[in-house]
Amino acid sequence: MQVEFTGRRWPLFWLALKTGFFTILTLGFYRFWMKTRLRRWYWSAIRPGGHPLEYVGDPLEKLLGFFIAVVVLTFYIGIVNLLLMFVSFSVFNSSWLGYLASFAGVIPIWFYARYRARRYVLARTRWRGVRFGLEKGAWGYAGRALVHWAVTILTLGILWPRMTFALEKYRTDRTFFGSARLVQQGRWQMLYRAAVPFIAVVVAGTALALWILVIDPITPDLLSNPGSLPSRFVTALQLGRWPLGWESPERLWAVPVLMAGLVYGAIHYRWVAKRIMANHKAAYGVTFASRLQGPRIAMIYTLGTFISYLVLVLGIALLVVLSIAMYGPTAWLEGANAAGLGGLGNLPRWLSFGILGVIYLSVFLLWGVLHNTFVTFPIMRHMARTTTLPVTAGLQAISQRDRDAFAEAEGFAEALDLGAAI
Repeated sequence: MQVEFTGRRWPLFWLALKTGFFTILTLGFYRFWMKTRLRRWYWSAIRPGGHPLEYVGDPLEKLLGFFIAVVVLTFYIGIVNLLLMFVSFSVFNSSWLGYLASFAGVIPIWFYARYRARRYVLARTRWRGVRFGLEKGAWGYAGRALVHWAVTILTLGILWPRMTFALEKYRTDRTFFGSARLVQQGRWQMLYRAAVPFIAVVVAGTALALWILVIDPITPDLLSNPGSLPSRFVTALQLGRWPLGWESPERLWAVPVLMAGLVYGAIHYRWVAKRIMANHKAAYGVTFASRLQGPRIAMIYTLGTFISYLVLVLGIALLVVLSIAMYGPTAWLEGANAAGLGGLGNLPRWLSFGILGVIYLSVFLLWGVLHNTFVTFPIMRHMARTTTLPVTAGLQAISQRDRDAFAEAEGFAEALDLGAAI
């Protein structure tokens, strides 16, 4: 069974522009309707076997869930953090421990919110009239995510594939399409294939830094007595020549090259890992296959991000020029009371502030629309067109599942700014 994608770029552009404009006019309240309309557009464009996906989420449901989450988080942030700060000042006579504990206390809620958001999206998605679903288990996911992240950090990222696989398996093994449960098969070691570009860049960067900082600066002084690598390092410190190797202009090209390599490696790992795990997902009588291409996704990210951020930078530059024209070159130092220059400086203050405010909001509106058009759209199109279902015999035995009623929808993800993605 092939998966088709029937959406076109410019209808999406105008939909994102229109709904984003309404979001600005309503001071952000329309974003729940905006996200719902965009999801419905994307879902209807993805058509496995010619049958479109359906998104039946209710924007009012999202808005009420957001208010519920804000009340809960307000209590947590206001009361719990107040107690943490009180203990920090009383016991340790310092505030840094309270701030640290406060930040650490938000991390499990962040993972909890991500799982709940995924559960809501699946519960409001249908295909051929059959509902998807995700079992309860948000706190279990948050606990496992904390443990895996701690292990990954302690191992300096060596066990990152283990974390990726374990968390995806936890989510997949609790995912249903009607009565059929999905299963994540395979082993976490298989994800190291996706990390090859990132590992290669890290190794190359380490070797280059070792050469520039230790070996190359002291080579002339050690030609007669090279010694071992540790002795070279000690000698470099004694000679006071570390790290003189970075002073050579011809070596500065290594920094942007390595940074670009790390970014590409991270993008390649994320999406190729998705492809590998997708090829090991299955349900009873149903299998999946993906031909997703890491370089293609990286190119989409690079081009789309460049276009959207170019507009953002140009828009901010325009704001700066207009501010100087309205309030004078000293406006950034003296504030809006500085004398204006030219004709624009004679405008009423409320009108000049209104013009700058409209331009400011328009810049970020256009940035979001372009990111949706040139990043999200081509990625979802590529994912859909490279996905197939080689075995579908089990679809005929699938029955409907009960509707998953949500009290707070994606509220926690919205309140923590995790729900902006489609």
